[in-house]
Amino acid sequence: MAIIAIGEAVVIFVGIQFIPWGRADINLPVKAEPKWDSPTTRETFFRACGNCHSNQTVLPWYDVIAPITWIIKRDIDKGREALNVSEWGLGDNEAGEAADTVRDGSMPPTLYTLFHPSARLSASDKEAFVQGLVATFGAEHKSKKKVSDSIRFFPAQKDNSGTDR
Repeated sequence: MAIIAIGEAVVIFVGIQFIPWGRADINLPVKAEPKWDSPTTRETFFRACGNCHSNQTVLPWYDVIAPITWIIKRDIDKGREALNVSEWGLGDNEAGEAADTVRDGSMPPTLYTLFHPSARLSASDKEAFVQGLVATFGAEHKSKKKVSDSIRFFPAQKDNSGTDR
């Protein structure tokens, strides 16, 4: 029974290797980049963040193994949706939050730095990088929007405080 289960697992694993995952849209052309405050900030960004937050992704050797490849593709898509420095000025992004996410340690993600040691930032690198991100992108601290902030049905609709918007 165990041999049958192992055989089925091998067949499934081999089978999923043939499921396409969109490799063609990984390295898209660079349309525009921000005006970096320094070459150091740009280099640090591409070393620690660029694989997911730009169109200049360098894929690891294990990127061809499903289902790992699907996770990588999902992370790249989510990263580019939040901030893509290769399409600067062409849509909404969360650049103003970049410094905060590096400062609080949520970026680069720990799992990413385990497989990409060059993305690890020392305390001094991190502080200099945060300052460079603030100088490049600004330091916007976004608050959570209320649903009523984004929905207006009538031009002179009032919010709950009674003031016109």
